[in-house]
Order: sequence, then structure tokens, then C-alpha cells
Amino acid sequence: MLKFSIAAALLILLVSNKTHAGEKSLYDFLWLDPDKKVYVLQNKIYKKEHTFYADVGYLSNFTSTFQDTNGFSLKGGFYVHEDWGLEVFYNQYNNKNNDNWDNVRNINGADPFVRRLNSSYGVMAIWSPFYGKINTFNRIFYFDWSFGLGIAKISAESNRKTVDDTNLTSAYDKESYNAAVWKTNLKFHLNQNVHIGVEWMQHHYKAPGPNRNGQEASDTMRNNQDLILSVGFSY
Repeated sequence: MLKFSIAAALLILLVSNKTHAGEKSLYDFLWLDPDKKVYVLQNKIYKKEHTFYADVGYLSNFTSTFQDTNGFSLKGGFYVHEDWGLEVFYNQYNNKNNDNWDNVRNINGADPFVRRLNSSYGVMAIWSPFYGKINTFNRIFYFDWSFGLGIAKISAESNRKTVDDTNLTSAYDKESYNAAVWKTNLKFHLNQNVHIGVEWMQHHYKAPGPNRNGQEASDTMRNNQDLILSVGFSY
């Protein structure tokens, strides 16, 4: 009889605690207790380890003052680990003189100094430490945020040898440079195999400026900045 009474008392106590200790009370208790730590666990829906991917994208260049430059980007890679991968890429650029170029030509009667990229290709190490999800338009989108660092080869052309002579029409000579390249990328997963990406990529390289009175200019550090919108497939 005594055992039955104790069991009944414990049952009433448990039911009473469940009735009065709601989710908000638990949150307030954990918030006020400095020794408590709460971790929100999220299952990772889209795994990257041991997967291949290939992307194609449209790029817009933000470097040249006197050129309107856009083009396309191709890249592919493999994740050897959930956070680490290896990527190869190729960028193709299309250049056109813009209004700034026309204004300088019309006002000064001479062409401005222009260096324009034709293409670049390279290899990068990819680090992807962040992932998450966004709820928008009543739909959940999962994303990865990654960073890349690597080396590249740039194919370019410039009028640096002729731009200082107003008696000559600017001639563009082919150039080639080695570059360090880095990027940051947001990849939104539409489903298990298809994703879209937004990427900011920068090349850093040394190249000379225009000749002065027939004298070769020294090399200075320069950069190239691209915004890339892409769609890709992973498997």
C-alpha cells in the first residue's frame, strides 16, 4: 500500500511538472543560467564529401575604367573532404570600349592606356566551412559558403607600347602573366544535384604601365575583379 502511494505521488508530480514547465519556461531557465550552453543541431542535407561538380556562369568585370567587360566562366571540382576540395576554372572575357574611352579620345585626341584580359585559367584549393538554410517565399533553401585560393595564368593585351605617341594609332600587344587568385562563393542548392552560385573572384598580378618617352615602365601590382553568376550540377 505504501509503495502504491509513493508511485502515485511521483506520477502526480511528473504530470504537474509537465503541465506547468512549458517550452518558454525552459528557455528562460537556460538563458538565466550562465553555466548552461544550448547547441542547435541541424542535419546536413546536401553532403559534399567525395562528390564532383561542374558549373557554367556569366561573369561581369569591375576592373577597367575604359572597357565594358563580360564573359563566361567554366569550373569543375572534387571534394576530398566535407570541408575541402580542389577546383579548376577557365574564364573567357569579351571587351568593348565604353563611354569613358570615347570621351578621352574625343577631348584629348588620344587613346587612354588600356589593359584588357582575354582569358584566365587556374587551379584552387576550396575551403567550405559554413552551411545553413534560408526560409523565403514559403520554401527552405540550403546553401554552402566557401572560399578559394590558388594560382592562375592570365592572357591579356594592352596598348602600353604605343599609347604615349599621339601620332600612332594604338596597337594592342599580347601579354601573359602569372597570378594569385582568391574567391568567395555562395552556393544555393535547388535539389540534390542542381545548384546556383554567386561568386566574387580576384586575380592579383604584376604588370608594367604605359611606356613614357620610349622608356619601359616598371612592374606594379594590379588586380582583376569578377562577379560570377552560375548554375551547376553535382553528383
